[in-house]
This record gives sequence, structure tokens and C-alpha cells, in this order.
Amino acid sequence: MKIELSENKVFYNDNGQKKEIHPFWLRERVNGDQYIDYKTQQRLFDPTQLKENVEISKLKLSENFLEVSFKDGITTKMAIENIIKEFSTDSDIKLIKKIKWDSKLKNFNYFDFNENFFEEKLMFDALTKFYQYGFVIFRKVPTSNNFLVNFANSIGSIRRTNFGEYFDVKSKPNPNDLAYTSLPLAPHTDNPYRNPVPCIQILHCIENEVSGGYSTLVDGYTVTEQLKNDFPEFYEILTEIKIRFQFIDESVVLESWAEMISLDENNQFKQVRFSPRLDFVPLLEKSKLELFYKARNKISELYNSDDFRIEFKLTPGDLLMMDNHRLLHGRTVYDANEGNRFLQGCYIDYDSTEGKLKYLKRKFNL
Repeated sequence: MKIELSENKVFYNDNGQKKEIHPFWLRERVNGDQYIDYKTQQRLFDPTQLKENVEISKLKLSENFLEVSFKDGITTKMAIENIIKEFSTDSDIKLIKKIKWDSKLKNFNYFDFNENFFEEKLMFDALTKFYQYGFVIFRKVPTSNNFLVNFANSIGSIRRTNFGEYFDVKSKPNPNDLAYTSLPLAPHTDNPYRNPVPCIQILHCIENEVSGGYSTLVDGYTVTEQLKNDFPEFYEILTEIKIRFQFIDESVVLESWAEMISLDENNQFKQVRFSPRLDFVPLLEKSKLELFYKARNKISELYNSDDFRIEFKLTPGDLLMMDNHRLLHGRTVYDANEGNRFLQGCYIDYDSTEGKLKYLKRKFNL
């Protein structure tokens, strides 16, 4: 048992180390209709207004529950499972292990859409795959009336940018971005010049009548781990040097300074930024710049290598949802004279997919 009692105190046994649980911590987690709104799980009291010292008068421990009586007359019964969960700083999302992949990947995580999809366990399975691989493809998604907006808002909320609530990806005259041409697009991440960078990009295929224009994906997690193993000096400088990413058009100037490889508090993979048409390294001493340029060339070589890229053709009704902090995406060249190639895109943030996944996990008691 990880929860233990001794001398009217509650202890958490963490791999042989006993840590006392503060009485106030237990007191502010009292449950019952008069203390918690069960629909929202919000407290019906303000724990900061508890002025007196909180002391425990009585404790009872069973296999699944801890019963606590406090000297102020309040009694509560807490599930041991819920107490133990609170001692883990890992969220449900962090517990989903990333799966590295390269050009050998054959299963592209296809899921068929239906009108009840957002409330089904299948949606939970799709979101789990998304966190494992960084992308998922939904098929048979309606293509009329900008259904993309409805789809995105059924998971969370669209993040509006200067490109609008959503944007049309098609060849057009005088574009403010190369995405709106028929030119090939090398692997890149979107919007590295924003702070914060949009987390998730959704692309919905409305029309695709051309023979080219294949979508491409590269797993930045796989590539950067490879770089760390084979070229640690390159990896180190790309995690240290902040460079300027910039976007300019007639109505806005967007800039952000960040590393090409960002790490979390445990020095583990967090995010990649790569868009060499938009990045500017600061003026550093010559030897450091030489190392940086070699490192950037090497990671570009890996991103563009056939060893890491997958290619597939989106057909009308296919909707690609990809992690813009992890994956790089692009497309092959196509001839606009052959017909229409029309995709609609938008962005959502992690709280959308995290919130939906946690909700479905609770709904299906997973």
C-alpha cells in the first residue's frame, strides 16, 4: 500500500521513502455535494478562506479508501487511486509514448469519419495514435460548406491567425506565401515566426485532380534523435542558439526568436522549427557560426532525405491532422493546368486534443 498511517498522520510511500501528506492538502480535497460541484469538479468553497490551522482528528484506511475527519468537524472519504494519481506530474498525454518512424512506415493511421465520430471511442483511439505518431488521417469527411471549421471546433477551438479562421491552399496569383503556388514545398514546420507557434495543423482535401501534389511528412522527433546520436556537437548547438524567424506581408510583420530544436525541462524533445526561407541566425563569432551552419546543413539533409520522408496522395474527403511541433510537412510539385488541387487548412492548439482525449477517456472509463 502506497498510503500509510502513523500517529494520526497520512504518509505516501514513494519507493521506500515516506513523505507526509499535509493535512491542508487533504482538507482542500474534501468531497460531497456541499463541497464539490460534481458536474464541473469545482470547489464550492474557497480554501484560502480557511484561516484556522487544519488538524486531523481521526483516520481510517481501507484497501481502496482513506477516511479523514478534521477537527473543524468536516469528514471526507477519498479514493486511494485518486490520491496516488496526484503524486504523478505526468499527464495522460505524457504517458502516451512517442513512436519514432521513418520512410519504412506503412500504416498511416487512417480512420473513417461518421456523424457521431466525435463522441465515439474510435475518436479516442485516433487521438491516441495522433500522440504516438504525430499525425492521423480521417477519411470520408464532408467537403461542403467549409466543414473543416465544424470538424476542428468539434475537437476544440480553431486558433485564428492573420491567414484567417481557415485558409484555402490552392495556386493563386500574387500569393503572400509559397504554399499558394504549384511549386514543390520542402519539409518545413508552419509559422515558426509566431509566439507561440500553432501546435496542430489540419488540412482537408476538397479537390485533387492533378497527378502530382503528393503530401509529405517527416518525423522531426526521429530525425533529431538520430542527429543527437550521430552528430552530438551539431545537436547541441541547434538546441542552444536562438535564431530569428520572420514573416512579412503588406499588413503584418511577425518575428520570434527560438531554437531549431527545443527541449523540455528534462532536456527531452519538445519541438522543432524548420523553415530555412524564413530564418536568420544572429551575428556570432566566426567559429560558432561555422559550426551552426554545418549543423543546419546536416539537419536539413536529414529532413530532406528519402530515408525519413513518407509520401501519400490526399483524395477528396481526406483530412490530415498533424503535430506542427513535431512533424515537418511538404508537397511534391504539380501542374495546375491538369486541374484543381484545393485543400483547406486551419490550426488548433494542444488543449483541444488533450481536452477531448481526457473527456473521452472519462466517458468510456478507459
